[in-house]
Amino acid sequence: MKISTKGRYGLTIMMELAAKLGEGPTSLKSIAEKNQLSEHYLEQLIAPLRNAGLVKSVRGAYGGYILSRDASEITAGDIIRVLEGPISPVDFTEEDDPAKRDLWLRIRDSIADVLDSTTLESLVTYEEHGAKDSYMFYI
Repeated sequence: MKISTKGRYGLTIMMELAAKLGEGPTSLKSIAEKNQLSEHYLEQLIAPLRNAGLVKSVRGAYGGYILSRDASEITAGDIIRVLEGPISPVDFTEEDDPAKRDLWLRIRDSIADVLDSTTLESLVTYEEHGAKDSYMFYI
């Protein structure tokens, strides 16, 4: 399964909103500028996220978007399913070999487990392990 730019940019939007939680609405223009993305494309992605109840829009001069729930309650799986559709590495049918069918189901379930156990909060507060202790030696 390959996540398209819809899923990747949608995750970027949601992470930016999660990082600004409690600071008021965030404009798509500011997200687009910060991440060097097309504002027009982000506008197309925010609509399904709003329709799914993941974000709320705030109108006005200082308007923008805010998360509709706490970042700890929204998972990467929620976002990817809204923008990409069902999570499945292949389209399998009932006629497939049972061993292959089981393999595809286990792959699908593993991907879903990772996405569903990863919250926006954990993505925003992620710290790379080992980066503090890396040393550079010159000879």
